[in-house]
Amino acid sequence: MITLGIDIGSITTKAALMKDGTLLGARVGFTGYNIEKAWRHVTDELLDELGLEFSATDRIVSTGYGRASVGVAHKSITEITCHAAGAHFCAPHIRSIIDIGGQDSKSIVIDENGRVKDFVMNDKCAAGTGRFLEVMARALQVDLEEFGDISLMAEKPGKISSVCTVFAESEVISHISHGESRENIIAGIHESIAMRIAAMANRVGVRSPLMMTGGVARNIGVVKALEKKLGMAIEVSEHAQVMGAIGAAVLAKDV
Repeated sequence: MITLGIDIGSITTKAALMKDGTLLGARVGFTGYNIEKAWRHVTDELLDELGLEFSATDRIVSTGYGRASVGVAHKSITEITCHAAGAHFCAPHIRSIIDIGGQDSKSIVIDENGRVKDFVMNDKCAAGTGRFLEVMARALQVDLEEFGDISLMAEKPGKISSVCTVFAESEVISHISHGESRENIIAGIHESIAMRIAAMANRVGVRSPLMMTGGVARNIGVVKALEKKLGMAIEVSEHAQVMGAIGAAVLAKDV
């Protein structure tokens, strides 16, 4: 059986294909304004890469904030359930997940079968999300992909005290005007995110082994800052950004 998982996020759209429990591949693209065009484009690219036709897919599950827009899906499942299933597929020993996406963040506790036991979600404010980092990258005129490595060179993280994206941006601009280094400012941004995410994670009782998923997991600076705040190691899979799509493909076999 070939299953397709489609995860439509606010910034990126992901697709993953599985055959009889084996991951065949995954793809990421920008969501943009036209959601249907985005998921079809990402899916077509993945199928072309694997030499498959769309008709070869037996079951399709959609997830993410735009999941209802995938009319061909046999079922839509929340990203919380899909990230849990994806993390369990990639690393069965994992018991907690922190997912930082473009517009929200989640802390999830799962059981030995990858089922969700408890979770807490922040979807009311951009602070502590990928969008927050995008705003800060523009203010600093730094490529977001470079944020992680740059922050590791900081001598002393700058203090970013506001939990509001708008006010935090003003703090960053103030640091710039006072001659603070980019390295210190970015490290301070990462510490600000880590403080917010750690408070959320502690409320739900995350425990080791812990995995971080979502696009922000690729930022080593955020990962290191969060490890320090939580006092535990964080595992990051090579498939971190597509974990929701993988989980959707895993769950598709049972729909």
